[in-house]
Amino acid sequence: MVVQRTIKEVREFLDSKRAIGLVPTMGALHAGHERLIQTSRAECDFVTVSLFVNPLQFGPSEDYSRYPRAWPQDLEVCERNGVDLVFAPAVEEMYPTPQLTVVNVGRLDEHLCAKFRPGHFRGVATVVLKLLNIVRPQRAYFGEKDLQQLTIVRRMVSDLNLGITIVGVPIVREADGLALSSRNKYLNPEERQAAPALYRALEEAASRIRSGERNVSKIREGALAVMGESPLIRVEYFEVVDLDELQPQEVVNGPVRVAAAIWIGSTRLIDNISP
Repeated sequence: MVVQRTIKEVREFLDSKRAIGLVPTMGALHAGHERLIQTSRAECDFVTVSLFVNPLQFGPSEDYSRYPRAWPQDLEVCERNGVDLVFAPAVEEMYPTPQLTVVNVGRLDEHLCAKFRPGHFRGVATVVLKLLNIVRPQRAYFGEKDLQQLTIVRRMVSDLNLGITIVGVPIVREADGLALSSRNKYLNPEERQAAPALYRALEEAASRIRSGERNVSKIREGALAVMGESPLIRVEYFEVVDLDELQPQEVVNGPVRVAAAIWIGSTRLIDNISP
């Protein structure tokens, strides 16, 4: 496994490679990231993983400074899963001068998480485009847990004719349903015990849809009742959205996804499910 820190070295090294897969991450790798890497390994000749905590996607009051960083463990995960190249740039390497050029994907970044994290997806789209331009992969892998991110990246790649296949990889969950996330490390034991209520609420909503309920207000009502059983949970949003642009729906008239964000203490968790 090769580890490189500069864009120049990465480009020179990758120019001779073919069928490159890219797994963009912010490090603190867990089994969900391993699933991304394993999927890329199965589909590509050469697998690159980026480890970069991107400051552009954190707001002023968000957790950039305390976001989990686990360099030795991350390298072990990459080595164990057959990664060929780790690209781990410093902030100064990715942003040597103030970033005046940014990427905005309209409509898709106006609701769900974007409503509560202004500028977040501008930072995500910008760094992903930079990574795609640096690594120049044929395929890039993103987890379906970050559904809005995945949808925005897909639209960006399509709109800008980048010619890269964006692969969505299913969510990896704990035995009790909690979706794996680097931020799960923030949860204390009591909060961790309450957290699976998010998944149970999503399952309740999905069950109602499968049973024929089409009124989103009634679907949401049942789901919120599940989470209301825990005083530790504060719901940020709970929506039923269409699959193309993730626009919140009032009536289920076609394929949808149920998506939610909650706070447990100072930890924000997101999840989604397909009925």
